[in-house]
Amino acid sequence: MKLPLFWLHDYCRPDLDTRALADRLSLTGTVVDRIETHGVAAVDRFVVGRVLSAERHPDADRLSVCVVDVGEGEPATIVCGAPNVAAGQTVAVARPGAVMPDGAELGQAKLRGVTSDGMILAEDELAIGPDHAGIIVLDEDGLRPGEPLAEVLPIATDVLELEITPNRPDCLAVYGVAREVHAATGAPLAPPPWAEDPGTSGPVEGVEVIVEGPDVCPRFTARVFDDVKIAPSPLWLKARLTAAGQRPINNVVDITNYVMLVTGQPLHAFDLDRVAGGRLVVRRARDGEQVETLDGQVRTLDSEMVLIEDAEGPTSIAGVMGGARSEVAPDTTRVLMEVANWVGPNIKRTSERLGLRSEASSRYEKQLQPEQTTDAQAVATRLMIDLCGATLRPGTIDVGPPPAPLPTIRLREARVARILGQPIRRERQAEILRALEFGVDDAEDGLDVTVPYFRRGDVYREIDLIEEVARIDGLDNLPATLPARGEAFGRLTPHQRRRRRAQNALADRGFFEVTGWSFVDPAVADRLRLAPDDPGRNPVVLENPLSEEQSRLRTLLLPSLLDNARRNVARGTSELRLFELGAVYFATSTSEKLAMEREKLGAVMLGPARPAGWRSREQPDADVFAAKAVLGAVLDTLRVPWSVDAADDIPFLHPGRTAIVSADGVEVGWVGELHPLVAGAWDLDGGAAFEVDLQAVSERAVEVPTYRDVTSYPEVREDIAVVVPASVPAADVLAVARRAGAPLLASAEVFDVYRGAQVGEG
Repeated sequence: MKLPLFWLHDYCRPDLDTRALADRLSLTGTVVDRIETHGVAAVDRFVVGRVLSAERHPDADRLSVCVVDVGEGEPATIVCGAPNVAAGQTVAVARPGAVMPDGAELGQAKLRGVTSDGMILAEDELAIGPDHAGIIVLDEDGLRPGEPLAEVLPIATDVLELEITPNRPDCLAVYGVAREVHAATGAPLAPPPWAEDPGTSGPVEGVEVIVEGPDVCPRFTARVFDDVKIAPSPLWLKARLTAAGQRPINNVVDITNYVMLVTGQPLHAFDLDRVAGGRLVVRRARDGEQVETLDGQVRTLDSEMVLIEDAEGPTSIAGVMGGARSEVAPDTTRVLMEVANWVGPNIKRTSERLGLRSEASSRYEKQLQPEQTTDAQAVATRLMIDLCGATLRPGTIDVGPPPAPLPTIRLREARVARILGQPIRRERQAEILRALEFGVDDAEDGLDVTVPYFRRGDVYREIDLIEEVARIDGLDNLPATLPARGEAFGRLTPHQRRRRRAQNALADRGFFEVTGWSFVDPAVADRLRLAPDDPGRNPVVLENPLSEEQSRLRTLLLPSLLDNARRNVARGTSELRLFELGAVYFATSTSEKLAMEREKLGAVMLGPARPAGWRSREQPDADVFAAKAVLGAVLDTLRVPWSVDAADDIPFLHPGRTAIVSADGVEVGWVGELHPLVAGAWDLDGGAAFEVDLQAVSERAVEVPTYRDVTSYPEVREDIAVVVPASVPAADVLAVARRAGAPLLASAEVFDVYRGAQVGEG
């Protein structure tokens, strides 16, 4: 939400600069994401001027040469292209040196031979409105030439961009944020703009509203205005909407946007003459039913969505967007102002299904309260009378049961101290809660607190009140304390310990841990060269993906590791050691919605396998043996008996440089070099990787190592050379040696391989 600072100052003006205010708000939970500057710069170069004369330019029919009193001795000569400029007008003037909203600095200019010493300004040239057809003509009202324009119009302001959490829809309102500022800073708070309501209760003549779905529309209110005059909004209203990111259209539409922003409650204006039969019905849509919305698009609805219809059919999608058929037009003279309350989850579902998100739906989906409808009606009524010259027809249509009673919660002084780690005086607690408009009464052991209607959906337990007190009093003031544990104690489970040992083993060997998305692109299966019957070709499909590129759940860690590797290589890092410990998912069957989830450990190596040394000047690239050595170190750390067997049927690995990994005789993963086509698909030049099912490995780990006697005899090392066909895996040779040497043999390893004429071909 964008909050112009000058609009906030209408209700609360703290004695803080913008940065300090942003920090204070962020510390209380209303996070300020960024601070923007809206409008012009070098504001001292913008002044009030008075046009003394306006003559046609001698060489241009559409230009006027104006003599303007700018309060600096000699009047300024300004060439103006606006058709409405005339002598005697009080206008907004930019002098040379002024910085316009687009950042351009204004200087003297020669237009068709006449030097122009400044500019007479239109709305868009001050970023307070969209109009460029004519200049701004100010009411004289005691204005003096040369008076700073910033004292007359909000031509420059800071704008706070707020991140509002879903539980705080009351802060999606200017007055709601002003209330927070009042509580956080102690600055005075003006009465709410809905404090006085010009309207009356009772039926409205000639209009009927029927709510057929009270389960999705708890309250529907409407008022009727006659003698409405559609016109541009005044500058003060345009300036506020423009700074808040809204585009002014006309006075009626601008009123609905202004009221929504100031109260947090959306509303919609119907042209009553376009409401067929003068009757509105709120009901669920029928499957396939269509309505044309204000953006000109035809939307197809389903039976879970709610619409508003008149005698000729649907006119709008409830809580999301109005319909084109009954929108306010330049010839509108009668307006029906609808302010309703809708069930948030229904609006959110409708908005997502239609791919249509609006300022209204973003508020409704967070669950507004029924009482807010009358707040918005009160503000809108006053503005319709003041700005549109409208006549309010007696009565207010109000369909729905009475709002639920406001809850009262006991806030115990002792519990506040216990939770926060320090006592907060009861008087201070009451002061904070009253500033936030909670009702407060003294109780024997604390306070009885009545929750205001606009916080009903957020505050309903004692702990919620403690949070309110803590965040306003200052979370940074709380002491650092350990949580009360009683007799409880915690420790890692055996599996958690093994998982941590595996992570440490990789980190000790120079690997960096990464965390990748669990979502993958459907095209990943093709890039990995997976076979049609591979489980990776049948991943879990998300019903509501963030995008098509993230619409499947991953079945391997390898794609996210390769994504990270490509990102690093693209930025000049060619030597990489990355690992990830995370979940992969497999579809169990088409009839079951739950997926099978497994925890896996994967790693990828790029670049040299080891540094150059005195024995070898060359740095060999990471290969299957380097990856196997790292994996073996991890499995040995976990005390898991393991072995590898050659494999050629893993499509994303290099044939002949691939192995299946087994733990205690059970297949748990793979290790090998990347297939050149797969490496190329990720813009990589080779590399090696491994991936194992950590859950399966952990289940086969030796939890309690047993003592083994250290022999008192010196060890005997033997080099044994054997001649075998090239097709015999080294693992088979090792297995024979280990069997033959048991139980005295402590270890056996292959330390060299020779091929050459002395042993013959093959």
